Amino acid sequence: MDRRIFLAGAGALVLAGCAGPGPQARLAPGTTLYVVRHGEKDGDALTKAGVARAEALALALAEAPIDRIYSTSYARNRATAAPVAAVQDLEIETVPDSRIAARILPGNEARALLWVGNKGNIAPLWEALSLPGPAPLNYGDLAVVRADASGVVTVEMRRFGK
Repeated sequence: MDRRIFLAGAGALVLAGCAGPGPQARLAPGTTLYVVRHGEKDGDALTKAGVARAEALALALAEAPIDRIYSTSYARNRATAAPVAAVQDLEIETVPDSRIAARILPGNEARALLWVGNKGNIAPLWEALSLPGPAPLNYGDLAVVRADASGVVTVEMRRFGK
């Protein structure tokens, strides 16, 4: 009897492991998510190159209809988002540095969002959304993630700045 209980329990664990976690979050139809890493830094401050990159990001997104801008509380992230916020006349909303998709996607269906993150939260965001290809982890990478009206998600990778 004990052996059957053990085997049944072990089988259930194997099946649960095979199932995998699946997508942890999804982009709602009509939603656009811009994902970018902060500019070049020295400690928590942007370098001269980082400031130039932040300004280049504002130019790259000047014509994009952005509804909300999200960032961590790190100064380098907020400084990277600041020129975009000025051009778009938006506030930078800071959120904790984990579970980004769960923090910024609910309530933002069919909107355009900008996430200014770092390596430590962009990769998990990418994974949570089950997005294809590499996450935009290099300075100057800009991912445009769109869910069309039927919910089909596409990823367009762009470069900005020098």
